[in-house]
Amino acid sequence: MQIANVYRPMVFGCQAGDALPEVARRMTEKNVGALAVLEGDRVAGVITERDVVTALATSEDPLSLTAGTCASTDMKVAGLDEDTREVARRMLDHGIRHMPVNEAGRLVGMVSMRDLLAVETWTE
Repeated sequence: MQIANVYRPMVFGCQAGDALPEVARRMTEKNVGALAVLEGDRVAGVITERDVVTALATSEDPLSLTAGTCASTDMKVAGLDEDTREVARRMLDHGIRHMPVNEAGRLVGMVSMRDLLAVETWTE
């Protein structure tokens, strides 16, 4: 099955300068575990629940941190035409649970390990 059939075509994001409490609030409101981190119109990274928890646990002043300082900037991305099993393997290999989905170099959504697990559960 292709990623185009399972990804979430909505992109929820935050600005790189947003404080961590605002990032966490936005994740909660949208019921998502990751947000695209934007610098203007450009995607600068991805911030996940894990990034927020790590920042809270390791920083002396986590409230002063921003999405941009805590986000992963070495993004792995999936294409709409990629096979779900191949993407799941890449996510496992890199230890990530959320991957941006690109089409022609443009961010069009996000796929999570949960999305991919659901595909495997329903196709067996």
